Amino acid sequence: MSEVKKVHLKRTKRVLAGHLWIFSNELYESPRDYAPGSVVEIFDRAETSLGMGYINPSSLISVRILSREREAIDREFLRKRLRAALGLRERLFPGSDALRLVYSEGDYLPGLIADRYGDCVVLQFLTHGIENLRDTIIELVDEMLDPRAIVLKNESRARTLEGLSLYREVVKGSLDTLPRVHENGMLFEVDPFGGQKTGFFLDQKENRSVLKRYAAKGRGLDLFCYTGAWSVHLASAGLEMTGVDESERAVRQAIRNAELNSLQGKAAFLQEEVFSFLRREAGEEKQYDCVVLDPPAFVKSAAKLKEAVKAYRELNGLCMRLLRRGGILATSSCSYHLDRETFLEVLRSAARDAGRQIRLLSLRSQDVDHPVLLAMPETEYLKCAFLLVD
Repeated sequence: MSEVKKVHLKRTKRVLAGHLWIFSNELYESPRDYAPGSVVEIFDRAETSLGMGYINPSSLISVRILSREREAIDREFLRKRLRAALGLRERLFPGSDALRLVYSEGDYLPGLIADRYGDCVVLQFLTHGIENLRDTIIELVDEMLDPRAIVLKNESRARTLEGLSLYREVVKGSLDTLPRVHENGMLFEVDPFGGQKTGFFLDQKENRSVLKRYAAKGRGLDLFCYTGAWSVHLASAGLEMTGVDESERAVRQAIRNAELNSLQGKAAFLQEEVFSFLRREAGEEKQYDCVVLDPPAFVKSAAKLKEAVKAYRELNGLCMRLLRRGGILATSSCSYHLDRETFLEVLRSAARDAGRQIRLLSLRSQDVDHPVLLAMPETEYLKCAFLLVD
């Protein structure tokens, strides 16, 4: 192993328990003395090696741990990590053409996201350390999967916090023909370059399948519907769906996805701001049998939690008012800073506001291709509650 710089920890309890982040105030050394993204070896005060990571003086999270062993962070190391992540997906989802291949810390590759949509792979490099390994990762993904297209979707706010520029790029092939993928028997067209995140929300795929078993026939709403995945699933189960999103691009793609599944007569989509839509529907005393509320992350930081809780409470209260007695609300939060207990309290408060009783049918999380590292609560971000609203 070539010579790398050292860092020493003041405190080791959290790291020894399995957490992969080291904050700047936990280091004896000043992070400013290290090149952004450079590999370091981590030691305790007794000079015992705790593993390898990469460091960034621009980030509050100074070091992210890559390995608990003393080993080179080179091409073979990355090959080993990628092979393990791909092997897990092959075991969990044999034959699937839409899944998360690499989930950052959940696959011991902090800062790397890789999603597969048919013969297209979308990569996100969220940290300086992973950006420095960019070319090798692209080469390995190409070698191991041989996709028709590789897209870099590096527009996340996380990169700004790391001091990195934002960009998107097709580094192999083209997207002249958008990939189409299958999910629970439904067909979806995905736009990895122009869409949100990497083009599709893979973390809800099992939840969408399960909700189909719970939802009765009738009228349904899909709020913040994006490209219509919930709507298409529920329309296929017999509901008359209306999807709402303020993005014109998303609504066009949702209409396209309904057509791909011959559901254009059962799933309609509106381009409108969701709060305004809900307030109008509630004012007109409209009634629905099933409502899906899957908003974007309102909590970008802990400092914004109070403001976000207010928004989640209002949204959920409006949805509850729109439901017939015995209707189902499938409501989600993808904000890590809004923990499970706070999320449930938001729902209890919203029910009081709406004058309704609620029963919890299921409290769910992200799909298993987003594995949670139990020593690291930050890797579990999605809360999805199926409620019976009385």
